[in-house]
Amino acid sequence: MEVVHKIGRRKTAVARVYVSEGKGNITVNKRDYKDYFGTAPLQYKIQQAFALTGTEDTYDVKVNVYGGGITGQAEAIRLALSRAMCEINEENRTVLKPEGLLTRDPRMVERKKFGQKKARKKFQFSKR
Repeated sequence: MEVVHKIGRRKTAVARVYVSEGKGNITVNKRDYKDYFGTAPLQYKIQQAFALTGTEDTYDVKVNVYGGGITGQAEAIRLALSRAMCEINEENRTVLKPEGLLTRDPRMVERKKFGQKKARKKFQFSKR
C-alpha cells in the first residue's frame, strides 16, 4: 500500500494527513499525538475514525497541522483521517457517514463590521 494523503479543515485549522501501513503510530508535527493533545477527549477524537472502522493498530499516521486552536486542530485531523479511511476501503464510508465524521463543519468566525464593536455587538447607544 502506498501513502494516502488527505486534508481536513475546521475553522482556521488545516491538517495534512499521510497514512501508511504500520503499527499504529500517530505523530502530529513530529511529536507523539498524546504529547501534542494532552486531554483524553482530544485524543479520542483522533482515534475515532480508527475505532469505528476497527483498524486501531494497522496504520501509521504522520500529521502536519497548523492554524486555529487545539480543538479545531483535533477535529481537522479527524476529518482528514476519516477521508483517508474511505479512500483505503470504500466500505468504511457506511460506518463513518452516519457518525458525521465525513462532514466538513462550515461554522466559521463571523467578521467584525465597521461601526460596531464586534461582529454583532454594537457600541453603547447614548440618547443624549
